[in-house]
Amino acid sequence: MSTRGVLSFGGLLSARGVRALSAGLVALVALIAAVVLLGPDGDSAGGTEDGRPGPAADRWTGTWSAAAAAVEPGNVDGYAGTSIRNVVHTSIGGTSARIQLSNLLGTRPLAIRHASIARAAAPGTPAAAPGTMRRLTFSGRPGVTVPAGGGVTSDPVRLTVPPAADLLVTTYSPAPSGPVTYHPHARQTSYLARGDRAADTTGADYTKKVTSWRYLTGVDVRGPHTDGAVAAIGDSITDGSTSTPDTNHRWPDFLAARLRTEPGAPRYGVLNQGISGNRLLTDGSRWSVSGGPSVLSRLERDVLSRAGVRSVIVEIGLNDLFKSPRRLDPEELADGMREIVRRARARGIQVTGSTLTPFGGHRGYRAELDSVRQALNAKIRAGEVFERYADFDKALRDPGNPLRLRPAYDSGDHLHPSDAGYRAMAEAVNLRQLKGRAPAAS
Repeated sequence: MSTRGVLSFGGLLSARGVRALSAGLVALVALIAAVVLLGPDGDSAGGTEDGRPGPAADRWTGTWSAAAAAVEPGNVDGYAGTSIRNVVHTSIGGTSARIQLSNLLGTRPLAIRHASIARAAAPGTPAAAPGTMRRLTFSGRPGVTVPAGGGVTSDPVRLTVPPAADLLVTTYSPAPSGPVTYHPHARQTSYLARGDRAADTTGADYTKKVTSWRYLTGVDVRGPHTDGAVAAIGDSITDGSTSTPDTNHRWPDFLAARLRTEPGAPRYGVLNQGISGNRLLTDGSRWSVSGGPSVLSRLERDVLSRAGVRSVIVEIGLNDLFKSPRRLDPEELADGMREIVRRARARGIQVTGSTLTPFGGHRGYRAELDSVRQALNAKIRAGEVFERYADFDKALRDPGNPLRLRPAYDSGDHLHPSDAGYRAMAEAVNLRQLKGRAPAAS
């Protein structure tokens, strides 16, 4: 409205009218700000489940993740007409949630017609806690097509997500979608059901149990206490191979428990980006259930671009020795680790390295390989590779025979730790070193 229009309506505005007009403008600005802060479904991301206003949301932080590791063998058409209910365990809580889906290793578009997230009614069950089932949308739409080689992030939904709780993330695909991107060694039971059962809360139709995660690669939360996350990247030892299934006894799980409970610890989420058989320098075959893309090739996707990552802990190197027996130069491995540090520092992310753990008695043991391990460990301890490190070798080795794992920490294969060994690894991490952000490289 022009000034002339205002004057013609009632003459010059009085002081009271000016104040009223100003108050109206302030209210309009507040309304616009509120609309901007609303989620795609019209709900405030910081609200409570029953619609009441909640605390102001802070920043997105990963609470759970799994690396896209391989193509599921023997499945060329995907899961047409099937609901996949992935069960995942959170490390940090929030008041809103969103998920990431990956078709990284697929060769055809992946059509998701229905996706949902809910809290599990009890640990490990496919049943949802009452009142927690949420339908997920993607750019405001109820379904999404994930392109071959790509990934998507859902819109946020209001959901109270506790730390150390199980979530149910379900996807339903109506049509064949080609090879399946999955994480084979989940150490966690998930479920399949025929038909579109993404909104089912009872779990009764989820009669088939599976031990891998499919398509799902991340869950983020947002809330007043989502201060950041630490990513753990590595091989089967980080993946939790040989830990007791359905107990969350991988070393990153024990680390998450320490971060939640110890005084003065940063309240970070923990993202497990371990892949069994993974190497630092060399990619594995996409068709093998053991290997995956190398740490250097997947660092950006699995760590540097993840929501809220402030620190990364690197546990890698043994498979480079086992699978590349001619690669016996510890300096080449050290250079690969230094590359991780350089790339992370450029993003302001702290890096904690780790020493390579003993494997005496394992079928892959050779004295010349162990000499490379020990030479690399000496470089790490001397500060020639990382600015800070966790001494996993010292935490796990047998004091009476340091080439081998301590018997109580040995799962039995003389390479992978037991549950107690994984706990000892988590206890070897200096939590204070995870705080803050690294100075960006100049």
